[in-house]
Amino acid sequence: MRSEPAGVPEMIAGHAQRHPHALAVTDGQHTLTYGQLVTAARCLADDLAAHGLAPKTAVGLLAPRSVRAVVGQLAVWWAGGHYVPLDPAYPRARTAQMLQDAGVPFTIGDKKPLESAGIPARRSFVLPADMPAGGPTGTPAPPYDAEALAYVMYTSGSTGRPKAVAVPHRAVTRLVTAPEYVTLTPRDRVLFHSPATFDAATFEVWAPLAHGAAVVVSAAEQPSLEDLARDVQRHGVTVAFFTTALFHQLATRRSRVFDVLRTVLVGGEALSPRHARSVLRAFPWLELVNVYGPTEATTFTTAHRVRDGDCDAAVPIGVPVNGATAHVLGADGEPVPPGTTGELWIGGPRLARGYLGRPDHTAERFIEHAAAGRLYRSGDLVSVRPDGALDFHGRVDDQVKVRGFRIEPGEIEHVLREHPAVDEVAVVVRRSETGDARLAVFVVPGEDRWPGIAALRADLAERLPAHLVPDLWTVLERLPLAGTGKVDRRALAERPLTEEPVTEPSAAPAAMSPIQQAVAEVWARALDAPVTGPEADFIALGGHSLLALGIVEDLREELGAEISLPDFFAFPTVAGHAELIERALLERHGDPAQDATEDADEHHA
Repeated sequence: MRSEPAGVPEMIAGHAQRHPHALAVTDGQHTLTYGQLVTAARCLADDLAAHGLAPKTAVGLLAPRSVRAVVGQLAVWWAGGHYVPLDPAYPRARTAQMLQDAGVPFTIGDKKPLESAGIPARRSFVLPADMPAGGPTGTPAPPYDAEALAYVMYTSGSTGRPKAVAVPHRAVTRLVTAPEYVTLTPRDRVLFHSPATFDAATFEVWAPLAHGAAVVVSAAEQPSLEDLARDVQRHGVTVAFFTTALFHQLATRRSRVFDVLRTVLVGGEALSPRHARSVLRAFPWLELVNVYGPTEATTFTTAHRVRDGDCDAAVPIGVPVNGATAHVLGADGEPVPPGTTGELWIGGPRLARGYLGRPDHTAERFIEHAAAGRLYRSGDLVSVRPDGALDFHGRVDDQVKVRGFRIEPGEIEHVLREHPAVDEVAVVVRRSETGDARLAVFVVPGEDRWPGIAALRADLAERLPAHLVPDLWTVLERLPLAGTGKVDRRALAERPLTEEPVTEPSAAPAAMSPIQQAVAEVWARALDAPVTGPEADFIALGGHSLLALGIVEDLREELGAEISLPDFFAFPTVAGHAELIERALLERHGDPAQDATEDADEHHA
């Protein structure tokens, strides 16, 4: 008997052989059956090999979510390489840093993102628009090597340099094979809407394909709440993962996305019992699963099926699943009694190799424990309930999670300190009464000429991904210090909300039109701050992508017009949004003034 299950490419090939005409992946415009998926991956793997891809080579993946992107990932595995997911929205410098750090000789993807990232033609490969059809062609899948790398995924690093987590095939295979945390059959359809750079995408793509189910790709560049609902309903999606913050947005609106889904997995931050209970009661058939896990342990480490009774208090993160082990240890490395808070150390076959090219960081986090073997120190504080489920109690360090992204404030602080106009800086998380988490930065200016918050923020946005750019900015004369002499981050996190966000001084706001006033009212509810003029800027007021999702939905419901997220951020003022809404309404209903003129002309005629 084999000690390991078949690798994912082998599983997919088996489904293609047994059920070649079963749906494998669709993005609304393009659809591939299992037979077509395997054919396309084999042919593309041959092309990549001809392009110079040797086994165990890192391949960058720079493409929006699409059928092509799924084929590209599978083809890299088929050719014996491992992929490094990249985000087309990342700053050019960030992408270049990741490619160099991961030792990527060439990158596959779509033509426009490859060109925008400045990757030369000799080091890039454009994914074909049309995938080969017909029977299986090309080379067979390589022999399954459980220890070979499957992908390298980046997380925030406290020193200003992102950390590359090296995940082997063994870990992916154990995550998706016979999952204990969700039911998957060939009749299921799983939503793929996470960025490829977010480890939830590992589940969204490979779990369904390992089980003969279908991947439904949400192809919108920045899917709105309405986009997600349309994709789920149009394609009959049965299983979806949502970050906790996104789930809270959907729950608040009793989104019709829950009408079709059978199972919803939620993770990334603490789950609100109030939101969980409201969804369970409104959609009693729904299976709601609270999941937890760091990238270093391959996506989901623990899971808990949430029931109404769990919502009387904090919802647990559950018990270890699919081979993971959980050890709650004290500072001495010894187990703590049940009910006592300790640090969560994770073991089992789904641990990453470590951090690529960072042996010092690997040694700090991946440790050989005398009694439990190789463990990963998560830095998360938990306690064990009598039934074995884990409760989450926060962090042992300054690391935070915002909208599902793991963030080291030190990375943001490191970049800001390099600016000559910044003397001191601290980044903390602020939480509103609704639980919305937002990054807040407190800056002490240096001796150089102060450029202003807007310029400083723009400079940061050119160097870091959007989720690492703080929403709230405050200028201080000095940072508060705790008794230890360190920055008092708790004091900063608890500063009154009325003192922020700080924006550039401006003239008195102009009067607003009725549509502008309606837009301002929707903004004010979401931002929990007054919006007083047509030139008010969403970003300057502390807005971010998740708040934008809710605002787009509210504008659609209240004003009857929908703004796409790309347009939302391209014209991020009250006046800009009002103009977009006015155009949409005119396109839908026509111009009353023009209609009246035409009627008068006909009458006089």
